[in-house]
Amino acid sequence: MKFLSARRRNPIVALFLLVAALGLTGISYSVVTTAKPAEAAMGSQTQVEEGKKLYLEGCSSCHGMDAEGTLNGPTLIGAGAAAVHFQVATGRMPLAAPGAQAVAKDPIYNVDEIAAMSAYIASLAPGPAIPTAEDLSYEGADQAKGGELFRINCAQCHQAAGGGGALTQGKYAPSLMSATPQEIYEAMVTGPQSMPVFSNETLPISEKQEITAYIMALQDAPSPGGLALGRLGPVVEGLFMWVAVFTALIAAAVWIGIKAR
Repeated sequence: MKFLSARRRNPIVALFLLVAALGLTGISYSVVTTAKPAEAAMGSQTQVEEGKKLYLEGCSSCHGMDAEGTLNGPTLIGAGAAAVHFQVATGRMPLAAPGAQAVAKDPIYNVDEIAAMSAYIASLAPGPAIPTAEDLSYEGADQAKGGELFRINCAQCHQAAGGGGALTQGKYAPSLMSATPQEIYEAMVTGPQSMPVFSNETLPISEKQEITAYIMALQDAPSPGGLALGRLGPVVEGLFMWVAVFTALIAAAVWIGIKAR
């Protein structure tokens, strides 16, 4: 017993136990992390393989053959299925030409192809998953609270009424007037372009649903005053009135001058 006790107190034995514990932790972590991408992909091996083919054909020239990034495009390791779905389904990717910002356009891939590409990228490393119907449901969400959250987190770029706005170096925050709940959610969890990432730890799903409810209400809101003018507020409305009034006055003066001749 004394011999065993002395061995346990031996610093070499203690170091060996520490290394063994770290190794066991690393193995456990690797098992967990390799299981997550497969779960996030939510697709068969056939779908992943089809997604890889599509990726190599349309994306690898910028993001690299192994999706690890190049000088022309960032790495997609850990980007997750949600990032792929957002970028490809909105037509922002593949990028048509270099520019300050990827522009939304009609997608060149169909729904099944986008799902396959999303599954492939999700299979490479854990990342934000495509939201479920439960995640996207905003029925019963507090629109007023969503407005507060939107003004705190989003209005600086997208403007309080969601009409979008200019940023620096030719970039811009797009209008949200035609954004779908899925696009809104995926943009928040992936942070495309200049947008920061609002993970579920930073902004819980319930608060994302409240923001979505507010944006949907903005999209459906009528404009009882006539022209909405982007709902940018009294400054824009006042500027419009001044321009309209002065234009009318100048036109009237020109017309009177012509008649006087």
